[in-house]
Amino acid sequence: MANTGIRPVVITRPQAQAAVLAQKLSALGRDAVVFPLLEILPLPDQTTLKATLRNVGSYAMVAFVSPNAIDAAFAHIDQWPAHVALAVVGEGSKTALAQHGLTTANATIFSPVDPLRTDSQTLIEALDLDALRGKRVLILRGETGRELMADALRNHGVQVEQVAAYRREAPALDDAKKSQLHTLLASGADWIITSSEALRILLQMVRDTGGEAAVVKMQQQCLVVPHVRIAESARALGFANIVQTGSGDEPLLAALQFRA
Repeated sequence: MANTGIRPVVITRPQAQAAVLAQKLSALGRDAVVFPLLEILPLPDQTTLKATLRNVGSYAMVAFVSPNAIDAAFAHIDQWPAHVALAVVGEGSKTALAQHGLTTANATIFSPVDPLRTDSQTLIEALDLDALRGKRVLILRGETGRELMADALRNHGVQVEQVAAYRREAPALDDAKKSQLHTLLASGADWIITSSEALRILLQMVRDTGGEAAVVKMQQQCLVVPHVRIAESARALGFANIVQTGSGDEPLLAALQFRA
């Protein structure tokens, strides 16, 4: 961690999604520290996922809950069927689709209209539910997740299937990670938190590293979050210094540049 006199920015995204943002932050003169709070792992048994994706053309729409779901799925898809619409929640997922060659120029992609409110509910609001009634929709997600999207679609007469595409796990808290966490708490930092689950993992790591005194110190640090639901979770967990941005890297970068 460079001693620049400016607070470091801690990127807590999974490792594979952190590198590009770290480069952008470094270009702005911020000291970026990658400290993943979730590990994204392949399913030990991918039989169901592969069989489902072999017949992806039988669905009217496929919804991806995250960039991780997109990357896991496209490991088994050679070419996307043009008649199948795609639905994604945030800007990170749009970027992931673009990396696999799909944009609004060559595919039908639904996403929330308001970048400040990107979640399952606002995605549902952006869909043509009447057109989907009676048709099959696939939701690709982690092994666990919220049921809001599936329930809302079913309530509108849509035939919904949910298939796991990957696993999420908390990373091991080894001695090196404890030392890094202690240093970050001592120096103070701006923490990019992109899920409520990750924030809960962070607090448990802090507690395991330094007890309740360390938790209090963590609660005094600044969190930069992309969604109101994460901000609400943070407040419930005792944080008060919270900066809420829109979805995607650019709003995060703008907020952090202002705080430099």
